Amino acid sequence: MSRSFIKEDGNESEDLPERRSSGLPNYVTPGGRDALRRRVEELSAARVALLAQRGEPDARRRLSQIESDLLYFRERLESAQVVENAGCGAAEIRFGARVEVRDRKGVARAFRIVGEDEADAGAGLISWASPLAAALLGHKAGDRVSWTREEGEEELVVVTVGY
Repeated sequence: MSRSFIKEDGNESEDLPERRSSGLPNYVTPGGRDALRRRVEELSAARVALLAQRGEPDARRRLSQIESDLLYFRERLESAQVVENAGCGAAEIRFGARVEVRDRKGVARAFRIVGEDEADAGAGLISWASPLAAALLGHKAGDRVSWTREEGEEELVVVTVGY
């Protein structure tokens, strides 16, 4: 049974929602698998450190969140399917590709297509399951690609594809 609010020692705290996977295959790059391993190790160490403090209300809340995150990241690590396309020499865009595109205004954008847990748009890493990646997968340098966005249809030209 899920508890939305709990009251302990006069303090009210709100439980955070459980992390859920998308249900899609958990494709990861080799670096993504390593990052998942590191995250599990970090969370495991944090859990051990907090167990000694679990009598404190704030520590109990943090321990609960760490255990929830640990469960999620262990599952993601166990279900990880490493896809290694580095050095494949493929001309078409696949998982793991580094891609540069230009829009109609000539603005260039570069990114790498990675796993869901690796995605970080600010760092130029987009999920293979994102609408942009879905539009690009299978295309080659020189191809024109239509990408449907909330703002409307955008046409992109694939400039480079690399691994």
